[in-house]
Amino acid sequence: MSYPDMKKIHMYSRKQVIIMDEQLLIMLSIVQGSGILAPVMFILFHVVRQFMFIPVALVCMAGGMLFGSILGTVYSMAGLLLLSAFFYFIIRRIPGTLEKLMKIKYKWFGAHTKMTVGQIAVLRLIPFFHYQLLNLCLYERRPDFRGFMKGSVATNFPLAFFYTVFGEYITRFSPGIGIMIVLALFILFYMLREKIVTVNWHDFFSHKSL
Repeated sequence: MSYPDMKKIHMYSRKQVIIMDEQLLIMLSIVQGSGILAPVMFILFHVVRQFMFIPVALVCMAGGMLFGSILGTVYSMAGLLLLSAFFYFIIRRIPGTLEKLMKIKYKWFGAHTKMTVGQIAVLRLIPFFHYQLLNLCLYERRPDFRGFMKGSVATNFPLAFFYTVFGEYITRFSPGIGIMIVLALFILFYMLREKIVTVNWHDFFSHKSL
């Protein structure tokens, strides 16, 4: 499929046509033209797409269009797990990025909140949540590599499967249905919360009482 043909790929909603990001179209045309290397190129694209500010949900949806539901899900899972492993080994070597993500995490969820694997899986389904921030939350929950990768499988599979298989239908939802789905996900997020919050002794007495 040539680049002009890729521009014809679009997703219909009831009121508007959503054209894919220009950078995504270029990358997809490269993947499509790479022949037998297309799966490898697509998996690597999951790693580099964060530097192009392309939402992971869009890439998963594109995988469904390029390879079909089953292979698209498999390739997206491979790419997301590769990205998770990359994050695990890099984040501890870049203290500036770790500190920045920690500040965002404290702002959004609080300093003492440790999300469960189920909560992280639910938030991954909401496109506007920072993907690497959720990786950080998973890292706090499962700091060992084996546990982190198991958690990555559990939290990334719903994301890859949902947007690969149902991505085309999601774009047809009305704004009202979209809001209802997001609200349902937030309710599920609340239900999956950890019931006990542990506060360190030092943090508890870090501020002087008035």
